Formats: sequence, C-alpha cells, structure tokens
Amino acid sequence: MEKVLDKFLRYVKIDTESQDNVETIPSTQKQFNLAKLLVLELKAMGAENVNLDENCYVTAEIPSTVDYETPTLAFISHMDTSPAISGANVNPQYVENYDGQDIVLNKEKNIVLKTSEYPSLLNYIGQDLITTDGTTLLGADDKAGVAEIMTFAEEILNNKDIKHGKIKIAFTPDEEVGRGVDKFPIENFGADYAYTVDGGALGEIEYENFNAAGTVITINGTSIHPGSAKNMMKNAILIAMELHSLLPVHQRPESTEGYEGFYHLDTINGSVETATMEYIIRDHDMKLFEKKKEFMQNACEFINTKYGENTAVLKMSDSYYNMKEKVEPCMHLIDNAKLAMEKLGIEPIISPIRGGTDGARLSFMGLPCPNLCTGGHNFHGKYEYVCVNSMEKVTQLLKEIIIIYAAEK
Repeated sequence: MEKVLDKFLRYVKIDTESQDNVETIPSTQKQFNLAKLLVLELKAMGAENVNLDENCYVTAEIPSTVDYETPTLAFISHMDTSPAISGANVNPQYVENYDGQDIVLNKEKNIVLKTSEYPSLLNYIGQDLITTDGTTLLGADDKAGVAEIMTFAEEILNNKDIKHGKIKIAFTPDEEVGRGVDKFPIENFGADYAYTVDGGALGEIEYENFNAAGTVITINGTSIHPGSAKNMMKNAILIAMELHSLLPVHQRPESTEGYEGFYHLDTINGSVETATMEYIIRDHDMKLFEKKKEFMQNACEFINTKYGENTAVLKMSDSYYNMKEKVEPCMHLIDNAKLAMEKLGIEPIISPIRGGTDGARLSFMGLPCPNLCTGGHNFHGKYEYVCVNSMEKVTQLLKEIIIIYAAEK
C-alpha cells in the first residue's frame, strides 16, 4: 500500500491554483487535473459511488463493515491552492532527520527558512520535513489533507477487519477563493457529520472560525492638470489613503492574534481619477463583527461628507460565519477527535481558526463540520512546510475516529 508521502508528492506536482473574481466553479479548469486523478485512484482502491461532477466536486463512499447502525461520517479536503503565490512547477525538497538548523530553500536566490523567524521548526528536530524550493508555495494547504484522506481510505478498504460505519469522502475546488462549497452536492451527499482535514500543526482541533465579510470601496476622484488643480482636483489615491487611516491601526492582521478580529487591506489600485480598495473584515464575535462593518460604513460616510456624495462607494457582503453555534450541539465530534488523539499519543490543541474552512459553511448548510490538523505550517507562501511524521499520524487519527464511532452502539 502506498505511503501518505508518496501521494502527497504526486499531488503537489499538479498545479491547482484557484483564481479570485471568477464567476465559474471551478475558477480554473486545471483543478480538474487533480480531481480526475483522485477519481481514478479512488476507483482503483475499491471505493464506491465515486463521482466527479461538472463543478469539480469529487465524492465517494466506503461501505460500512458493521451490521448495526452508526453515524455516517465524512472527511473533506480541498484540492485548490492559494492564488497568493504560484502553485505551478512545485519542486518539493525532502529534509530527512531535521537537525534544528536553518534550512536553505534556494541557495541561488538566498532564500532561507530560518528558525529565528519560524520557531515552529524547532518542534520537529529528528523528524522528516517537506519544504518548497523557495520559488512557489508547497500546497500542503490542502494537498496534505487530500493525501491523508486518500491514504486512510486505501487502508480501510484493504483491511475489512477495521470496524467502521459508512464513510463519505469529498474533495472540493475553490476553497482558497471563498467558494469551496458554493455548488457542493449537499442534498445527495448523505453524511450525518463531517470533518474537514485542513488545519495546521499536529493536534489542532478547530470548531470556531471568523465571521467574515468582503468589502470593495471605489474612490471617485477628479483628475485635473496639476498646474491648474487648486480647489478642483480630488486625488482618489490620497482620499483612499485618508480613508484607510480612519481604520484602527491596532486592528490589522499583523497586530492581532487568537480571538482578535481585524480589517485587512488586501489590494489597492488606482490613479487620480479613481482608486479601488479591497478589504476583508474578520471577527469571531458576531457583535464585534457587526460593529466592524458599521465602522467601515461610517468611515465611507465621513469621506462622502467631506468630499461629496459618491466619493466613496462601498460594496460589502458576508462570506461565512462562525461554525461554533452549529458544532456545539454536536460536541461528540470534538470529544471523539480528542479521544482518538489521546489514544495515539497526540496532545489535543483546541484553538480558534483565524480564517475559515469549507466546514464553516457546510455547518450552516446542515452538516456539522469541525476542522482537523494536517501537519502543515506557513501556508500560502514560499516558506510553507509539512512534517511527514505528522501526516502519517493524521492518517492514523482518521482511522481511530471511525473506530471510536463504530464502537458507540
């Protein structure tokens, strides 16, 4: 049977980068390349009802091995990688028996993964790591999760002695651009509960995530020759800068942690005539989330009062909400994940997600879905890495969870 590392290295070689501001799902056709491979592999290992639909959702089923009723569990990961940095031509580097020193990712470009900047590395002395070559992301988010689910599936399909209920598997497109479950076949999926396998360090269990909104602000200025601009020019770039300065400095991503929310200026483009600012707004607490959105609206109103109506045109929409309220009535999902970890000698770490997962939206679609670790770090960048030993442990963790549920008669 193939190891999780072998699957992971194969999957990261396939470019599945998704794309923002695209109406179609998937946002990039190349995501089908991995989806089709997964379908072939699932069929080859004996999974049932394997399907790939027109929107690039892969679903499959593993039949129960017990003759009594148990909950149908699902395990879900996403196939796409973030458009923040290229996911093409990924060249993973294998670091065997890591010695605790800085890791040179790319000698020619002097790109170094430093322990002083990424101290989490020191937790993996003596273990094996996979890093980038410093020119792309790695794709552990979430191909580590995909590889772990596929390895777990292959093992339980090959070992009929493992007692478990019916298992559902799903791989989704476009999670990284916030549209991972827009077309998810929830009506026909048939799971009672689910876990996304899309987290970070070994031991993480997450059932709280941000409430999230996306905001686009268009600044309408007036371009006049600078030689005759007095009392007539409205410089959209400067007005955009002024608007941004109205937002609290201490509520930016680089100044927050844990449950603290933020305003994040993601992109800004413009000229004297017009400028566009794209923000994301995040907070775990719904009341604080609504206050943040109101503050943004008030900032735009201030600009319009000062410079004239429609100077700042605001478009804001909610993206997803905190899954906590949907998972708390099903805390057996968390308790059993903790129990499975303890049986494997893994220390459970309950922590809030400073972001979102497909599971957040699935929870509000009627499928309670907390998030499990994958073993990866530093997602969405050239310093991304994953611990091989952690990936192997996560594969065991998924198996232990289904055994625990099958034992609950």
